[in-house]
This record gives sequence, C-alpha cells and structure tokens, in this order.
Amino acid sequence: MVSSDEIRADLFGTSPAEANTDAADALIFSERDRRIAARLAGGQTAVAESTNVTPQARTRLISIARRFDAPVTMLRFAPDLGTLLEQHAGRNRADITTADVHAFAADMARHAGAGQLRSEGAHAVHDVPGRRQGATPAEAAARFSFT
Repeated sequence: MVSSDEIRADLFGTSPAEANTDAADALIFSERDRRIAARLAGGQTAVAESTNVTPQARTRLISIARRFDAPVTMLRFAPDLGTLLEQHAGRNRADITTADVHAFAADMARHAGAGQLRSEGAHAVHDVPGRRQGATPAEAAARFSFT
C-alpha cells in the first residue's frame, strides 16, 4: 500500500504549514509515483491509497500501470457529504476548506462513475461499502485481496 497521507507524514512530520503547499503536494505525489513504479518494476502489487477524484489525478496512476503492463483495479468510495465533512474535520488540514470538500464531492459525482473509470483504463471497478451500508473500515477491507 502506498499512501499519500503517510508519505506526507514521512516527509514533513508534524509541520503542517510546510506540508500543505503546492510544492509539498508535487513532492508527495512524485514520491508516491516513484514508490508505485518501484513495486510494479519488482513484479509486486501496488495499491495507491489517495483520493484521485478527477480524471487528471487518475491519469498519472494509469500511465504508471500501463508502463508495467499491470492491470488497474479501482475501488470507489461513495460516502455521503456528511461523512466527507466528518473525515475532513478529523484530518486537521488547513489547506483544504469545507468548500473544497463540497467541490470534491461534486467532482466525484460527476467524474467517478464505473463507466467513466473503465473508459479511463480501469480493468475492474469495485464499490467499497462504508458507513451508509453498515460496514466498518475493517469489514470493508476484508472484502478485498490484492495479492
């Protein structure tokens, strides 16, 4: 699993002012892409744990997978706006506003349908159950295997 949030913490620790800039994001996602490419080059599975709401964000990951002829499986999380706002409040990210969360939710609704994801290059698309479906994160994770 390659997590952009974990890379942010690795690179910037508890310096939120440094970690929440466009330059920091560029460094974080460059490192994420490097780690994913290294795993795929070694014949391993790579799971990118990052939001990737827009087609532009997903293009980078799909391009890396294509370089290594690796299939792309996308997991769709469709939390309601209330859940997204609750998660945002718990992350303590000053660089993302409540208005940004509303915009992300609208983008997800517009750009993350299963057909859209397949047209971008996903071989498989799975919906991940969440709180609305009565599943805890551990129960949802238990439904998937990436080995």
